[in-house]
Amino acid sequence: MKTVFFHLMPYPELPSDFPEAHRSVWVDIDPGLYDPKVGHRAYNDYIDELEYAAGVGFDGVGINEHHSNGYGLMPSPNIIAASLSRSCPDATIVVLGDSVALYNPPLRVAEELAMLDGITGGRMVAGFPVGSPMDTIFAYGQNPATVRERYHEGVDLITKAWTSKDVFSFNGEYNKLRYVNVWPRPVQQPHPPIWIPGGGSVDTWDWCAENDLLYCYLSYFGYKAGLATMQGFWDRVRQLGKEANPFMGGFAQFIGVADSEAEAWEIYREPAEYFFNTCLHVYAGFADPPGYKTPNTVRSGVEGMVERAAREATARAEAKAQPKGPLSAGPNQMSFEQMVEKGYVILGDPTQVTEKLHELAVNLNIGHLMALCHFGNMSKEVVKNNLDLMGTKVLPELAGLFEDEFEDKWWPHPMSAAERQMPDSPRVTAR
Repeated sequence: MKTVFFHLMPYPELPSDFPEAHRSVWVDIDPGLYDPKVGHRAYNDYIDELEYAAGVGFDGVGINEHHSNGYGLMPSPNIIAASLSRSCPDATIVVLGDSVALYNPPLRVAEELAMLDGITGGRMVAGFPVGSPMDTIFAYGQNPATVRERYHEGVDLITKAWTSKDVFSFNGEYNKLRYVNVWPRPVQQPHPPIWIPGGGSVDTWDWCAENDLLYCYLSYFGYKAGLATMQGFWDRVRQLGKEANPFMGGFAQFIGVADSEAEAWEIYREPAEYFFNTCLHVYAGFADPPGYKTPNTVRSGVEGMVERAAREATARAEAKAQPKGPLSAGPNQMSFEQMVEKGYVILGDPTQVTEKLHELAVNLNIGHLMALCHFGNMSKEVVKNNLDLMGTKVLPELAGLFEDEFEDKWWPHPMSAAERQMPDSPRVTAR
């Protein structure tokens, strides 16, 4: 099994009354809440954490794209990937990913990822999400009824640009290009592995299963809630007569490891509650605009993770507004105990976490774990300790899972270390 340290890059200093005082962490979040000095420190701390993870045993580091929000400060994952391409000389870099429908033309994605693949010597994974409705519809003004058509056409253009041996013309519905000729070309042939992040759309299951693309379920709500979604995907793979190769699947999980279970409860409570109660405070009107979900997904009754986050945020706000009697008194926020009990966060000492991650991997049939070892407003010191324990105590126990029986066709095949050019000297930190 491959493990990727996946970073959301949240804004770490939203006010404690944010859920009560503000409508949403996404789209119309108050610009006055952003402190550039806090952002400067956060970006550099987060890049340090990604670099640290690459050196303590993680197979890769992962990043993503979001807009107009305090949930994740990464409108351009390719900028972060460019920084990591030299400072993480051996790790796979998973861009999960570029929101293809927001690029005009998507050829820009093909060029930038080809550049990154060239710089890294073939260590890139290309992730292509449709994008959340907050990002695509409300922040970037796309039509919800056509955003998926734009997305699929964009991915088709990118893959053809990477693989065509000749200059060609592209006459799509949304992209019309007389000359398509991507220079540079990616190192990996025919192209870098393509991963498709999903939030619950059944049409995404079908598309990945039919085209042998890796389906990576980026759930906020842990392995217990994620079981039904992954079973739905694997059922579709088997219906097509294909092998349910666990390396064709990925899953995101929040993880907190400490020397003891008691210590884990103590140090991870605040950042978990900050993430689930503040970073996921999404206004319900942004979560499911008409036309965004496909008819098949509507008919299936599958609830997307953003919908669920908004629904739970709305329920907490409504509970807060109700008169409180002696049996209903208490805060309107989800408790850390609830998060752990529901499996949103895997918590404990190294042995406990190893056992739960093994259970997750086997039950969900997952060959790629997106480990969210930083969440909420977690301090840099706590993150490094989490990564140390994961890298030295947990990951070695999981490393060989599935590898004797299945081939991982969705992991990069870089140039050899002898062929790749690395930085000539270690990074020097200015004093």
